[in-house]
Amino acid sequence: MNYILGVDIGTSGTKAVAFRVEGEVIAGQHVGYPILNPQPGYFEQSPAVLFSAVIEAISTTVQSVRNRFSQAKLLGVGFSSAMHGLIAIDKEHQPMTDCIIWADTRSEPFASKLKASSIGFDIYSKTGTPIHPMSPLCKLGWMREHLPEVFNTVYKFISIKEYVFFKLFGRYVIDESIASATGLFDIHTFTWYRPALNLIGISPEQLAEPVPITYVISGMDEQTAHEMGIPVDTPFVIGGSDGCMANLGSYAISPGDAAVTIGTSGAVRITSNVPVTDEKARTFSYVLTRNTFVLGGAVNSGGVVLQWYKDNFGMPDASNVDSYATLAEEATSVPAGAEGLIFLPYLAGERAPHWNADAKGLFFGVQMHHSRAHFTRAVFEGVIYGLYSVGKVLGEIAGPIQVIHASGGFARAPLWVQLLADVFNKQVIVHDHVEGAATGAYMTVVKALGILNGFGGFEDGSVKTIYTPDAGIHRLYMENFSRFERLYDKVKDEF
Repeated sequence: MNYILGVDIGTSGTKAVAFRVEGEVIAGQHVGYPILNPQPGYFEQSPAVLFSAVIEAISTTVQSVRNRFSQAKLLGVGFSSAMHGLIAIDKEHQPMTDCIIWADTRSEPFASKLKASSIGFDIYSKTGTPIHPMSPLCKLGWMREHLPEVFNTVYKFISIKEYVFFKLFGRYVIDESIASATGLFDIHTFTWYRPALNLIGISPEQLAEPVPITYVISGMDEQTAHEMGIPVDTPFVIGGSDGCMANLGSYAISPGDAAVTIGTSGAVRITSNVPVTDEKARTFSYVLTRNTFVLGGAVNSGGVVLQWYKDNFGMPDASNVDSYATLAEEATSVPAGAEGLIFLPYLAGERAPHWNADAKGLFFGVQMHHSRAHFTRAVFEGVIYGLYSVGKVLGEIAGPIQVIHASGGFARAPLWVQLLADVFNKQVIVHDHVEGAATGAYMTVVKALGILNGFGGFEDGSVKTIYTPDAGIHRLYMENFSRFERLYDKVKDEF
């Protein structure tokens, strides 16, 4: 039996999923790791810890497959990875910093100044990456000013996937998908964008070599191959960013199809055959392939908000091991709309559509009749309102969304998905595999190895659950959403 591994290097952990060539999932492993928060606004992760997690996830999954199918042959390994990470590497190829991740806001002063300038909009238009502290462009601006001893001696500036590939193969390569989320890459010419590099004061030689998402490399480090339990010559396909891979893996690559993901953060994404940027710079335009671009917006306010609520406000039944299911059950005990209680979920600032790192959370409309359950429901609804804000903008610049494909851990929770359907007033499809990014990585291997000529050749044979919106509840949600939007506009200057 032949199989393929799809590996997704995420924010909270790395997942390795084994697929038969035809697409059936046969094994998988998740290895978690912490986010380091050395001071307010700083969010980092250890490159060594993440690399170890990748090796462990692959080796455990390979062993699981062998236990079931003794003659199984691994055809290839494909990758998905979180975007916007930045690691400084010295001439001995050792990290000089931890990986500064997407949630980090230390470069907010640099980002605000650049965003207010004419060159800021030019960079956004060429690179498709909004000017925001998440962007490696802005992180580099911060590093040049605050860590000159590092900035002035760096050999390479890379992300976590490049770190993994260098450790395996001794080469610095970056897929065009991840590159297009740096603020340094021209999505029209598929080269590093010189004006952005000149602004920061770095050269193309300090960055990795851009390659297509189907780029294949083999001949890895022998010791690491042994640790993973796979042949040294196993083809590794570089793959793309988690957002782009999730659209591919969710079969959301046709006009009108949207992919919505909620993991630690969240995102709404559609595809286009040309890059599309927004005159108000509210959305991103990232590369999947040279004729397929993923448009959308990512929000900071995803599952991390629910985790904050759970961790800080206790559980109604502490003995229940599935605390998130308990929260969902509690939320369903009160009516849709939480009887007027509204939550702005911007606990970690916000990216799309506001791109405001100073945004804060807010409960509004609290009255005597509101119980804990109302607050719980308002938290769920506030996260979905944040995503709907992005969906509205995408409708303006690229046409209406027709159907939504849900992926990520939230797709296993009926309350989340029905909320999504009712707020967007669209059918939501949940596939039997909700790990869209890992599935996209698998699909990239199939394409790269020539098993299929194009991504359009994949048939969506997955088992699906379809959630249908309730028009009456949608109208109620739109009343609350209008108030949600007005609230943000009224209080944003106070943040």
